[in-house]
Amino acid sequence: MTTPRLATATDFGRMYARSVASEPRVPSITTVISQQPMDLGGWHGYMAAKDLADNPRLDAALGRPAELRRLVSQAAGAAERYRDAASERGDRVHEYCEQAALRAMGRSHSAEEARERLREHGEERYAEQFERWFEEFGVEPLAAEVTVWNETVGYAGTLDLVARIGGHVCLVDYKTKGTDRAGRVKPVDPKVVMQLVAGLKAEEQVVDAEAGTWEPWSYPEATVLMGVAVGETEVRPWRARPEHLPQHWHQFVALRRSWETARRVAELGEPLLELPPPVRSLTVPAVD
Repeated sequence: MTTPRLATATDFGRMYARSVASEPRVPSITTVISQQPMDLGGWHGYMAAKDLADNPRLDAALGRPAELRRLVSQAAGAAERYRDAASERGDRVHEYCEQAALRAMGRSHSAEEARERLREHGEERYAEQFERWFEEFGVEPLAAEVTVWNETVGYAGTLDLVARIGGHVCLVDYKTKGTDRAGRVKPVDPKVVMQLVAGLKAEEQVVDAEAGTWEPWSYPEATVLMGVAVGETEVRPWRARPEHLPQHWHQFVALRRSWETARRVAELGEPLLELPPPVRSLTVPAVD
């Protein structure tokens, strides 16, 4: 995951500040969305089992308990290793997409350097597919990696791209995705709709992160919210259904309240007190 200039990792998730010199004040859009429960237990178990089964040392470890325990311990972290590798790859792909948009806008960019980093990791096909989609859809970028703020609800975030596509102003969020057995890039997670509608409901956008200068949000009337799955074999764009947006916005606001409640509870400290046995009253014998 990329780290925007005003974002900071905290004990309560990623949070945003109003300037580089000020303290974080509000949670990020993705931190708010992460309040939604998600069961990954099955996936973690599958990744561990797959890692163990694919380990070339497994046959030799059978009948050797100590060695087998080492392989099991290694397999237990398979999901985290996969997640971290996917996150790093996503950062490289996002960086190239941002730099390509800056290049298209005639602004200072490092698109070639970003593409070279993809090439070094054997990931250049992501750039090729992105460029094909960019041309096929006639993408006219208006802003890239723009940080936005909503003071009323209390959140901030950074949008990957604002662009004019087919005559419509679109908010775009890129998702680096794998490819299935049929050669199709996997679809984006439906939670991207919450992410995009939160961007649409922004009130301000940053002008100068160093100085903490902001201006009113320029694109509150964007008509298309688009999650774009960027893969090695193709790019698949998905549009949020306009009639669904109000409910996704209500869900996001509810999750924001949930985040605030969890933060306040955490700040209270230890919620339990150890209870000792009750003190028994002493019985004093009567004096005749």
